[in-house]
Order: sequence, then structure tokens, then C-alpha cells
Amino acid sequence: MFRKCFLVAVGAVMQGFAMGVFLFPNFIPSGGGAGLTVLLNYWFHIPLSIALWLVNSSMLLFAVHYLGGFSALGTLLGITITSISVNIFNVYLESPFSHVWIDLVFGSIFFGTGVSILLRQGISNGGMGVIALIIAKYKNISPGKPLFWINGIIFLITSYVIDWEIVFQAITCQWMSTKIISWLYNVSIPKNIRNILTFDFVWRN
Repeated sequence: MFRKCFLVAVGAVMQGFAMGVFLFPNFIPSGGGAGLTVLLNYWFHIPLSIALWLVNSSMLLFAVHYLGGFSALGTLLGITITSISVNIFNVYLESPFSHVWIDLVFGSIFFGTGVSILLRQGISNGGMGVIALIIAKYKNISPGKPLFWINGIIFLITSYVIDWEIVFQAITCQWMSTKIISWLYNVSIPKNIRNILTFDFVWRN
């Protein structure tokens, strides 16, 4: 249990680092959940904070029904840590680069790595990650592919709301990050290295 919680925290912080330092400062949506948030705000004038909560909470209901209670609690933990991390990194850290495409590359790498850590624990990163994880579970495939297609469709819809260049950057970010997710999700880590990385302590009675 400690190992799982530790890895969820690591994945969530890494995801928050990518968003807070590289993606959000350039107004690049990190996923389909952010796209749905924009659409709810545009169509129904719902405040962005409330719209984001509605999107993530509705996804949590799917997680409870299809993935089990632990996955839902883990997703809630991941969302909370990610949100806190975004605020901290956004306030106290700035990207060392001054070019949006360089930020996009590094943001995609850190974001994809963080999400893959969460998905390997059976935990969604929130938003459309829940749907992707459900599809992956029942189709026995990597969640990277369904995540890319779901988010890509949402980005195309939100192109009516936000600038086309930003949408293109968002799709590029999703393509890069989901490639990383697909690879890291299936990679096999030797047990001795996994134990070292996750601080697998042995308690003696």
C-alpha cells in the first residue's frame, strides 16, 4: 500500500510540474478534461473552477463503478496532489526556456511520464484518463491510444473556442505524451530496481 501511494504521489507531482511550469503558462491544455471545462464555460457560462470540478467528479463516478473504490480514491488523491503541485510550481518556478515549442516538448515528456506512473498503479490522472483506463481494462490494451483519440476529438471541438495554434500545440502535446505513456505503461522494470525506486522497506518484528 505504501508503495502504491508513494508512486501515485510521484506521478501526480510530475504531472503537476509539467502543467505548472511548461504547459499552462503557454495556455496549452493538458488533456480532454481541460477542453471539456472550456466548452462548459463557453456554452453555459459555468465558472472554470466549477466546470473543472464537475468534469473530474463525473469521471470519478465512472471510476467507482467500473474500476473499483481503490481506483476512485487513488484518482482523488492524484487529482488533489496534482492541483496542489500546479499551484506551487506555477508560483515558484519558471521555465528556463523562452520558446513555446521547447516548453511543449519538456512538458509532454514530464506529463506523459507522470500519467504513465499513475496508470501503472491502476489510477487515473483524472478527466478523460478514467475513460481511457476503463477501455484499456476491458479491451486489454494500453490506455495511451484511447486517451489520444478521446482527447484529440475534444481538442477539435474546442477549436471553435480557443485559437487554432493552441489546439495544434495541444494535439502535438497529446501525441508526444501518449507515445510516452504507451511505452512506459508496457515496459518491464526488474524487481530489484523497482524495490529500490519505491523504497520497499522490510519491517522486522
